[in-house]
Amino acid sequence: MTQDTPQKKRYAIVGTGSRSLMFRNAILKEYAATCDLVALCDINPLRMQAWQKADGLDLPSYAPEAFEQMIQAHQVDVVIVTTIDRTHHTYLCRAMEAGCDVVTEKPMTVDTEKCAQILETQERTGKKLTVTFNYRYAPRNSKVKELLQSGLIGTVTSVHFEWMLDTQHGADYFRRWHRDKRNSGGLMVHKSTHHFDLVNWWLSSRPETVVAMGDLRFYGRENAEARGEPRSYVRGTNDARVQRDPFALDLTGNEELKQLYYECESADGYLRDQNVFGDGISIEDDVGVMVRYQNKAVMTYHLVAFAPWEGYRVSFNGTQGRLEIDVTEKSYVSAGEGDHNLSRNVKGGASHQVLEPTSLLYRPHWGEPQKIEIEESNSGGHGGADEILLRDVFGEPQEDPLKRAAGHKDGALSILTGIAANQSMATGLPVNIKQLFPKL
Repeated sequence: MTQDTPQKKRYAIVGTGSRSLMFRNAILKEYAATCDLVALCDINPLRMQAWQKADGLDLPSYAPEAFEQMIQAHQVDVVIVTTIDRTHHTYLCRAMEAGCDVVTEKPMTVDTEKCAQILETQERTGKKLTVTFNYRYAPRNSKVKELLQSGLIGTVTSVHFEWMLDTQHGADYFRRWHRDKRNSGGLMVHKSTHHFDLVNWWLSSRPETVVAMGDLRFYGRENAEARGEPRSYVRGTNDARVQRDPFALDLTGNEELKQLYYECESADGYLRDQNVFGDGISIEDDVGVMVRYQNKAVMTYHLVAFAPWEGYRVSFNGTQGRLEIDVTEKSYVSAGEGDHNLSRNVKGGASHQVLEPTSLLYRPHWGEPQKIEIEESNSGGHGGADEILLRDVFGEPQEDPLKRAAGHKDGALSILTGIAANQSMATGLPVNIKQLFPKL
């Protein structure tokens, strides 16, 4: 290495499930000139082996108890955390204590106690913590931010946000570790964190008061039996009873899932293909939320996890007009496809589907509606968002007037809406964010 050659930044990944693959691929391919992947950490040694097999890698692999040893031995600069949500705080804090910056999948964590621990550690160590909110980077969502920031509709007074997860993507949260609220915080924390972060960012504000109502209405044993549609199987793989069940997932039908999960079960007992109409589900699948923000805007939000199509609709009412965005991410789910062909990106939809283009409409007061064009990319996930996000994470920092890069405070504010929603559902009462979490 010559004196003028910059030293590569050294990365380690903890958590080698499917959520880590986007980061792995970026380091090994697009950013190989400036980034090195030097080590892995996971509770499952078989999964670490399978994770490396496809690319012919032979990286040092460590159990969680040797996490600090890994960092020291390989002079790790940045730790990427893609474990299950309830363990994020453990690795975030241990990494920062060991002198590393951290990149974490959303949500940053699942409850206020763990959130407080993360913020205290970050403040004390001064290390950088990046939360990968890729939805901010989607061209359509960035355009909304740009328009609102410009004052196009004046002062935003209210937001209506409806998010539909279809019967393929939505069901997947009810067969995995997410189905236990202790692991994920439920969909209000694990999934809606994306949406609550978008609104915080769009409005340049933070939540003040939250009230929510919701329940498990579709998935789970009791709901299936009430509809006269009981499913008695435990899992979708190697059970003849599920061959015609579109809600069953056969892990052997997808090579990636087979290698990362089915062939690794003996090491940790984790079943990736549980019956979504079985027992042990403690999360909601249909939730309505109302949020008042510090700038006095009010949001009504609804998430449903068993819709026939996937996408979202958001409308902003302002003092000078209204802005409406309508996004179809998957137009329908075919029962013939089932989840047997589930890929890592379940939102991609069937290749034969013709998706309606994103509609972004400005309705001024005293004027005709105006359609606003959006330049979206077909490359990369989430309409090109992942590609832009990865450039922020692994590339050279660039000036961004939209301020899309998200840090620890953004991560905290996004989950607090979901945590407050969970508390409101449990008590039937509104929740004040300052009382819930005075530290922020």
